[in-house]
Amino acid sequence: MNNSLAFALTIGFLLGLKHATEADHLVAVTTIVSEQRSVWRSGLVGVLWGVGHTVSLLAAGVLVIILGIAIPQPIAAVLEFLVAVMIIFLGSRILYLTLRRRTHVHVHSHEHDGYAHTHFHFHNHSDAHETRIHRQEPEHHVQSGLSGWRPLIVGMIHGLAGSAVLTLLVLAEVVQNGTRTLGMAYLLIFGIGSIGGMLLMSILISLPIVLTTRRFERIQVPLRFVVSIFSIAFGIYYAWITGREI
Repeated sequence: MNNSLAFALTIGFLLGLKHATEADHLVAVTTIVSEQRSVWRSGLVGVLWGVGHTVSLLAAGVLVIILGIAIPQPIAAVLEFLVAVMIIFLGSRILYLTLRRRTHVHVHSHEHDGYAHTHFHFHNHSDAHETRIHRQEPEHHVQSGLSGWRPLIVGMIHGLAGSAVLTLLVLAEVVQNGTRTLGMAYLLIFGIGSIGGMLLMSILISLPIVLTTRRFERIQVPLRFVVSIFSIAFGIYYAWITGREI
């Protein structure tokens, strides 16, 4: 392997690491990670996202690099808008699962040492008589967060949305100065970098969530409430940004 080829593949790996830190990727994965109760399961979320993302990139690479079929800009814009809709759906799902067993969610105002403040209260009729069985119910629900390979599907959608720009970049910069095989290798290395990047980010995101909810059980519900609201708000903003290009 010559120096220029090694340099190109190294850049591809580093760009893959950086690509995993884009805002829409982190918001989607954070929403899924908020359901997990262990760091290793959160890391698995990141790996599955990266694998789905890489599969989509390689599929797009076959179209663009091997078959020479360009991805039209209108389709790319629709795919980006689909990402926004997906983020809104993920946030709405967490919000629904968080509140469905709560019979009372209200704003509570009171004073401490002459200072008034307001906050949300989340509780139901069983809070006053909570048993060990009740406390274990959320654990079972949380561990089901990987059902349906949700992170894999989310990663595939993200990969499709970003495939137009990335594959065209490879076609212009790599393939013209090398071969189609080099172009596909570049996308594969880029995908491996994105897997590693999202694995790292998922673990870092999960640490405060896991450590906090283990020590303070009651913070679990308001924490997911905040994550879901932020996800929905970001999704709406992202839909507004991407929708203007359709």
